[in-house]
This record gives sequence, structure tokens and C-alpha cells, in this order.
Amino acid sequence: MNIFIERREATATMGLRKATDLFSEWADNGRDEGMEKGHTASVNIMLDRLLEDRETSFTALDIGCGNGWVVRRLNDHPLCDHAAGVDGAPSMIAKAKELDPHGEYVEAMLPDWSPAEPVDLIHTMECLYYLAEPLVFLRTLHDTWMKPGGKIVIGVDHYAENPASHDWGPSLNVHMALLSIEQWTEGLQQAGFVEVEAIQVGAKEGWSGTLILTAQRPSDE
Repeated sequence: MNIFIERREATATMGLRKATDLFSEWADNGRDEGMEKGHTASVNIMLDRLLEDRETSFTALDIGCGNGWVVRRLNDHPLCDHAAGVDGAPSMIAKAKELDPHGEYVEAMLPDWSPAEPVDLIHTMECLYYLAEPLVFLRTLHDTWMKPGGKIVIGVDHYAENPASHDWGPSLNVHMALLSIEQWTEGLQQAGFVEVEAIQVGAKEGWSGTLILTAQRPSDE
């Protein structure tokens, strides 16, 4: 049996809720709009870092796209040839398609799904730590999801140096991998990425800010 399927089945037996079920419920209740508003400041910085110095056209993918708001922003960029989104929450994808009928939004579970073609840029905000093995998935992104020279930006609010986030998993009854900044950066490096950088933005009293990680797949691979 596939190790990821085994881990998901183990999670189910422990009584944990699927994150995709939680996010579908949030979409049904209109909480996706609040998520968009709450993450906008961090995503603005993430997109700036993803697109800085970009001079040629690009394709892009948003992992955990929710209602598609970042995909729509990427598609509005003058150099964007095509941007798509993937999310495992059915109601999130339904809302994305309702808001953007001509956009490409895929309902799929990770890490089982993969894009038909590798892309130049990957954006993902508050998604990867829901996976059973997020650091293993970084290797998949590097090897098969991204073109050589491609760039990735990852936004994380739930991490070891942000104590305010540590009770999220238990309080929501959802699996969340709690990793440190060093674990994330080393995970990217071990996956084969270069130019790995980590910054924290939006810190305030009682909140360590959003961890933003950027990295690149070497162009000579």
C-alpha cells in the first residue's frame, strides 16, 4: 500500500478530521472571504518575491488555492501565460469556478495528484503542513512539478517559532505538521532547491508573523 494512503488511513483511525472537509465547511459558511482578507498582506509580499525581476512569460500553479483569489491575481499579471489552482476541498473549488468560470481549478488530493506539465512558478499559502509528509512533498515539487529555473514561494503561519499557532491542530481536530524554520529551509535544500531564503513578516505582540520561504530549482538541471 502507498505510504501516504497508509498515513491517511492511520489519521482516520485516530479520529482526526480531514482538512479538506474543514475547508469545504468554511467555504460553505463564507469563511473563505475572511481567509482571503486575513492573508492578503502576506500574499502581497509572497507574490512580490515570486515575481521580482521576472522579465519573461510564465506559467503558475497555486497549491491550496481556496476560492481562487491568488490564481486570478496571477492570471491578471501581464507576463502570465496561464495560472491554475488545485485544492482538495470540493466547496472551495466550486466557489472558485463560480467566481471565475473560465479559470482552471482542480479538485484533487495531495500528494496523489500532479499537473500535466511542469510550471515556472508555484505559490502555496497555509497548505503544505496539512500533508502527512510535507518535506517529502518538496522533493516531488522540485522533481516533477517545476521547470528547471522555476521558483516557489511558501507561506506558513503554523510553525515552531510561532507559539500562538501551536494549538490549532488539536483545537480543530486536524493533522498539522509543526516544523521549525530550520526544518523548512533544510527540507527545501535537501529536496534540491537553491537560493533558499526565509523571512518572517507581520510580527506583532503574541504573533511571530507569517513565515515566507522562497527557493529555486536550479536552471541547469
